[in-house]
Amino acid sequence: MNIHRGIGLIAGLMLAGSMVLSGCSAGSEGAASQQSAPAESAASEETADPTTAAEAEDTAASATSEPGQQDETAASDGTEKETKALAVRMLPGKGIERNPYLADSEANIHNDSYNSDVTDAVLPLGIYPQISTAYEKQNVIAPAALFYDEYGNAISPLLGGIAIRDVDADEVTTLGAYIPAQLGEDFVIQPSYSFVDSENRIVCPTNNNHVIILQTLDENGEVLPQFTKVADIDIMAAAEQALGKQLDQNLLSVTYDYEGNLWFVTGGFRIYPDRQQTGAVGYISNDVITALLNGEPADIAGGTYFLELEPGEGAENGIASSKEGTVILTNLACYLFRADNGVETVWRVPYESVGAKDSPEGAATTGGGLAWGGGASPSLTNDLVCFTDNQDPVNLIAVDMKTGEIAASMPVIDDLPEDTPVSVENSIIVYGGEPDTTSVIICNWFGAGNAGLAAADSDSSVQTYDNIYDQNWINEGNIMLAPGMERVDIVKTADGYEMESVWTRDDIRDTSMFKLSTAAGYLYGYVQDLETGMWQYIVLDFDTGETLLTVDVSDEPGYNNMAIGMFNGVNGNALYAPTGFMELLRLQDRFVYLPDSPYRAVDIDKTTRVRLADDALAGDAAGRKPVSYLHSAEIENVHPTTTIAFRMTGLAGSPDDLVLYAQNADGQLVEVSSDLWSLEGADGTLNEDEIYEVFFTVEDGGTYDLNPEEKTVKAAVALAQ
Repeated sequence: MNIHRGIGLIAGLMLAGSMVLSGCSAGSEGAASQQSAPAESAASEETADPTTAAEAEDTAASATSEPGQQDETAASDGTEKETKALAVRMLPGKGIERNPYLADSEANIHNDSYNSDVTDAVLPLGIYPQISTAYEKQNVIAPAALFYDEYGNAISPLLGGIAIRDVDADEVTTLGAYIPAQLGEDFVIQPSYSFVDSENRIVCPTNNNHVIILQTLDENGEVLPQFTKVADIDIMAAAEQALGKQLDQNLLSVTYDYEGNLWFVTGGFRIYPDRQQTGAVGYISNDVITALLNGEPADIAGGTYFLELEPGEGAENGIASSKEGTVILTNLACYLFRADNGVETVWRVPYESVGAKDSPEGAATTGGGLAWGGGASPSLTNDLVCFTDNQDPVNLIAVDMKTGEIAASMPVIDDLPEDTPVSVENSIIVYGGEPDTTSVIICNWFGAGNAGLAAADSDSSVQTYDNIYDQNWINEGNIMLAPGMERVDIVKTADGYEMESVWTRDDIRDTSMFKLSTAAGYLYGYVQDLETGMWQYIVLDFDTGETLLTVDVSDEPGYNNMAIGMFNGVNGNALYAPTGFMELLRLQDRFVYLPDSPYRAVDIDKTTRVRLADDALAGDAAGRKPVSYLHSAEIENVHPTTTIAFRMTGLAGSPDDLVLYAQNADGQLVEVSSDLWSLEGADGTLNEDEIYEVFFTVEDGGTYDLNPEEKTVKAAVALAQ
């Protein structure tokens, strides 16, 4: 069965979280955020040691809201009626020129080849929010490092391999996988820097310095229970043969450039220059890759190119790519490379570092950072390369993509109490969708890293919890992290570029790798409130940094996200957070119900929301613009006619100006007759943060039923003005 997001089974256990809509000023929440795994990646799960507890689900709080935010009367579906949620604040799309050799999807853990950590997908708005769980019983950690193919299949590490999994079921289930140990192979796939190519194959670096390419689907798009290895390249052997020497560093990251050359770099999460380890960067030509995938003879040695790095230089993060070339950040410098029958260094920008940062004796924290140099993968716009150094204070640096000149730089997260350590280890968010303005979100990560990485015999390329993370942080939570979060805008002027701080938070403690949704317009994280110990989802105002929404999960220590990054769903209604209790949480909006049958539960995993383009309406409707998402729902065991209620926010103006459009079987949006729909809750001028309900009556098998099966209705609607 080919599982598409939004068509999985609904989770049976619902953890009712405490929802708080707030208008507090920045810094007043005391919330602590969590971010992802080793240098923005997930630890290799085969040796992880997460917390477990059978009674975990009993600790979740019941749903409550602040006084004045809820109406005490019952909603039509029998729940307590809520009148307000977050207004839709759509931002322009992230403006990335897609890499034609990557899947047209959220193809890696940073969402795209620019490493933007920005999604154009819709994320929850606090409309009757619900937290569901999927239990992990096969793997040794909850699903991590999630990314997607073009079918919406969720890809995640599993038992040292990689798998397509249904993460929306009561229990996380495996649809197909490649697990080396079960095949008698002695290596582990490194999931953090694996990705999906344009043919929906998974490209994976391994801990034995190979790159393997896995076929995951059959010719009909169905998931193969056992993935097929279609290519296996020994990168290290080829490099050492070409360079005539042994390399000390291991393979770290891989990606395709925009011409289909497969780039790679050696390194680890902490590379000490004075240890003089030798490393390399290079690529395998598209001709070689194409031949291998077609089962043809390939001259791997003749089509693989290398550049030896300086002794003691190596990558500590992932690779980014754009039309201009491939960007790699080492512990000493940032590079733009191109393929030209060899590795062409277009430019090299060195930067400063004070070295790896660890907690001094007697400090409140016991861990530290990870990287010796800049800890965040480089992130791109169409014109800039952005990264952080590792000085005191840390600086945000923006480099002109074409010239390699430093366009602008400034200290960040420096408005903290004296001697507060700062280490930026997770990918920075870089949003370049606005004309002449690039917005960057930077989070402190200090405290989660294992001080043992400083040992002379440590190997920071080993992605395991014991090796990478501080045990006290795992046990005690975000109190063991240093705080700090900041938004900086890079503004293009007539004279070049300028940086300006937009807002800061001195209370956010984060390892969850915040995400920005352009379709919703907000920043999303998973944090711990240090006053209560409560782990919670948090939504921040992108413009001000204020906390607008929190949804409580539990105060049990096992709900630590274990430095595994959050990941967004692709169906417009899910934000996932792994936990140490072997549960994968997902925050969703219950934005669909059946007003004529309030006793019937609607499977919210079969609901979707999609952002529509301004010109989505054609023909006679060309003068109108969508003012809502395209909302869809699939309902089983329906009556001959069924009324579906879609809850929406973000509406403004007069309700008399609204027109409903529904999708027909041809995929066209057509105007719905006024006798088939109504807008409930509208009384005078519409307010953007009010919840309104569109009642839409659908005939089973009729014009607006998108599912041909009898007794099942699927409908998709959007409002226009």
